[in-house]
Amino acid sequence: MLTRKQLDLLNFIHSRVQQDGVSPSFDEMKEALDLRSKSGIHRLITALEERGFIRRLAHRARAIEIVRMPDANEPSGFRPTAIPGGLSERPVAARVVEASAYDLPVMGRIAAGTPIEAIQQVSNTVSVPGGMISRGGRHYALEVKGDSMKDAGINNGDIVVIQEQDDADNGDIVVALVEDQEATLKRLRKRGSAVALEAANPAYETRVYRSDQVKVQGKLVGLIRTY
Repeated sequence: MLTRKQLDLLNFIHSRVQQDGVSPSFDEMKEALDLRSKSGIHRLITALEERGFIRRLAHRARAIEIVRMPDANEPSGFRPTAIPGGLSERPVAARVVEASAYDLPVMGRIAAGTPIEAIQQVSNTVSVPGGMISRGGRHYALEVKGDSMKDAGINNGDIVVIQEQDDADNGDIVVALVEDQEATLKRLRKRGSAVALEAANPAYETRVYRSDQVKVQGKLVGLIRTY
């Protein structure tokens, strides 16, 4: 069973693969479905993959394989129960009871050091324990680059789980977008009209910005480490 948007995306991918021999880009999918951001496309693709309609092929750009199309008598337009990493008619917590883990998009690397270019593209997915996911929240994952947060237990190569939000409390570890260009993982300190991005490593200095120069993109809610 598919929602209308899921069915529209599946039909669009199928027609483009039939026509060009390759799946459309995320930008083309976003435009075709008249969505404002690619995050909506990521959620639709994840839902289609979970339901067995498509398969993403590893290590190949723009590689989506159509596994099957809906049967003519297959119901569509139902109210979804849950989509990992996104909003749904049922709270995410209800999904956690049913599944021990599910996939989140890894949006690339985030600097735990000097800020690097802002992350905007999904590189792969990671399986995340359900207990890391907050009720009704939207989540994504990032790979950490650098050692400026090592005293907070965050090391180079770790995967951090981020709850998407545009504000945070003093002391929260956040993904901060600096001057709309660079993203970094730091502890947030509010100082009147200024915002300090504080490292957890004495080798790195605290950077202070005007409040209008920093946008919170999400708060750290979990960490995954592979040994």
